[in-house]
Amino acid sequence: MPELPEVETVVRTLESKIKDLTITDVEILYPKMILDKPSHFKKMCIGESFRQFSRRGKYILFQMDTFTLVSHLRMEGKYYIQKPSEPRDKHMHVIFHLSDGSELRYRDTRKFGRMEIYPLEIDLDHFHELGYEPFDERLNTQYFHSYIKNKKLPLKTLLLDQHFISGIGNIYADEILFACGLRPQRSCKRITKKDEENIIEASRMILQKAIEKGGTTIRSYTSSLGVTGLFQLDCAVHEKKICKKCDSEIKMKRIGGRSSYYCPKCQK
Repeated sequence: MPELPEVETVVRTLESKIKDLTITDVEILYPKMILDKPSHFKKMCIGESFRQFSRRGKYILFQMDTFTLVSHLRMEGKYYIQKPSEPRDKHMHVIFHLSDGSELRYRDTRKFGRMEIYPLEIDLDHFHELGYEPFDERLNTQYFHSYIKNKKLPLKTLLLDQHFISGIGNIYADEILFACGLRPQRSCKRITKKDEENIIEASRMILQKAIEKGGTTIRSYTSSLGVTGLFQLDCAVHEKKICKKCDSEIKMKRIGGRSSYYCPKCQK
C-alpha cells in the first residue's frame, strides 16, 4: 500500500507532467470508484485544468479551476500517463482525456480507490479528521502525550492511526520504531517523554529520506510514472531477515492484523 512518501512522489511526478493540462473527456468504467453521481462528476471535470497539486496524509489533492479533485489510492491505486493508442487492461477504471492528446489513466486491481469532488478551498486541518502531518510543527510531545492519555494500545497500532499522525503506514512504522529502539508491541503507556521526542524526530527523518529516494518499491507498489522508489534499500527491519546493526535474526509479530518486523536485540 502506498504510504506518505509514495503518494508524495506521485503528486510531484504528476505535477511535472500534467500541470495546466485541460480535461477534454472522462470515461468512468467502474462507477463505484466515484463518490458522486458519475454523470455529475464527468460534467464537472470536462473543461477543468489541473492547476495545483498537493497531498494530505495519503490523499492526493488536485486543485482544478473551480473545485478540488480528491483521490485516494488505497491499496493498489496507480496513475498512468499514456497515449490513446496504448492498450488498456481490465483494471483501468477511470480515464481522463487531456488537452495534449494524452490520457491520465487510473488503474486499481482491487477497486478500493476512490475519487470525489470538494470545494476549491478545503479545511485541511479537519480533512477526514486526519491527524497532523509528520512535518507539522504542531506535532510535538505535548500533542503526543495528550493523544495517548489513557490509551493502552501498542506503539505500532498508534503509529498506524491516521487520526494521530497522517501518512504513516506499515513499512515506515516498523522503521521508525527500530530507529527509536522500541518494540512494536510495547504499550504506548510505557514510554517516556524522550521516547515521544525520538518517535517524532525519527518519523520526520525517515519519511524525508524516503521522499528523497522516491518512496519504497516493495511487492505490488511501484511507481507507474517513470519513478521507482529506492528506500527499500535502506530499510533496516521491514521484511528483512538479519539486522543490519547487530546481525541478529529479525523477528515478525502480527499486531492488529499487520506484520510487524523488529530486532529483539536492538529494540527494547
